[in-house]
Amino acid sequence: MAAKPTILDIDSQIEKLRERRKTLILKSAERFARAATKAGLAEMEIADGEVDRIFEEIAARFRKAEKKGAGGATAAPRGSADGGAGAATEVPHDR
Repeated sequence: MAAKPTILDIDSQIEKLRERRKTLILKSAERFARAATKAGLAEMEIADGEVDRIFEEIAARFRKAEKKGAGGATAAPRGSADGGAGAATEVPHDR
């Protein structure tokens, strides 16, 4: 019979999960910041609302691709963002 976890054990696990969550969010933010800087978006004056709208469109496009195919549809666009000829042409929102 396994020992029953104590409240301190559970609190410790919760704290570790919070730190892990914070780390994952930070890594994701850094990833998107690198992509934006590489694409030249960091130097542009784009309103926050416009940026939010653009990211919502991108997310919708990838969600749609995920529904169409299993994992293959999402793997190729991620790779092109690193080397990127396709990434710059797919964002026609330069104003």
